[in-house]
Amino acid sequence: MQIGIQDTKGSSNDGWSSSNQGWIEYCESKGLKYKLVDCYSSDIMNQLSDCDALMWHFSHLCPKANKFAKQLLFSVEFSGKKVFPDHYTVWHFDDKIGQKYLLEAIGAPLAPAYIFYSKLEALEWASQTDYPKVFKLRNGASSANVRLVQSKSEANRLIRKAFGRGFSQYNAWNSLKDRYRNYRQDQTTLWDVIKGIIRIFYTTKYAKVVGREKGYIYFQDFIPGNDCDVRVVVIEDKAFAFKRIVRENDFRASGSGQFLYEKEHLDEETVQIAFEISENLQVQCMTYDFVYQEGKPLLLEISFGTTYEDMESIAGYWDRDMTWHEKSFNANGWMVDIVINQ
Repeated sequence: MQIGIQDTKGSSNDGWSSSNQGWIEYCESKGLKYKLVDCYSSDIMNQLSDCDALMWHFSHLCPKANKFAKQLLFSVEFSGKKVFPDHYTVWHFDDKIGQKYLLEAIGAPLAPAYIFYSKLEALEWASQTDYPKVFKLRNGASSANVRLVQSKSEANRLIRKAFGRGFSQYNAWNSLKDRYRNYRQDQTTLWDVIKGIIRIFYTTKYAKVVGREKGYIYFQDFIPGNDCDVRVVVIEDKAFAFKRIVRENDFRASGSGQFLYEKEHLDEETVQIAFEISENLQVQCMTYDFVYQEGKPLLLEISFGTTYEDMESIAGYWDRDMTWHEKSFNANGWMVDIVINQ
């Protein structure tokens, strides 16, 4: 068996090189055959002719990958080869609207969410609902394009914009605020803040390529009383978890850079729910973000894509029988094993 792995060391590096490189290192340590391929090449199918599988942790924020990555993976899978991520795992990646429908379809404990494709219907709903609500675009990570809506008038402004000029995929002012907060907490450099100032005048290539988001509006119930969220990562029959502390003077945990990794901070019922959702969705790998309402976990969103660069801080993992294994592990290796076992 030979696995094709996207080469992220060259010009096609799309921002998720840590996973791709982790797969390479695991294959080399286990003596597994692999071949570096270029998914951006027109002859990628020919490159894969002597491969039994393709693995590519592409970034949703890469404008090139955003154009075709899912279509390529689905096509390779249709040819009879194994892929990571496969169709079940990735079709809803970076698509909060798709996730809403999917999670509602299987009865997952999703925090109530509302989607409107009509300006009039959205305005009518806004006049009757309670506040605050959380506004989100369908795309974005690390709490990008997420804000707390405190009133009907604020919701109405967002609705009119959604069905008018629309929203840029890159919010320069919010990004600058996040960069400055991170700088104050010694989590980034002054140069990163300066780049944020430059971005006010020159937006990202991704935002230019994908254009403005409009023609719909998405809200989610705000779940109060949470000073953190819980991220659970399920990779086939294993799972690990950690808490993410809410940002200072904010309601968002994603992107805070503050974590609690010890097992005593984690709720096993939440891990069990994540396992059950993964089985229902038939996914290879999934990251779940939970908050709590009256002690019960509610799911905010899901994503197959995440980073695995800080695994040494995590105390251990659970297997499918909910047995705790207090030892280090290789999450990237688990993904390669999935492809091999399939």
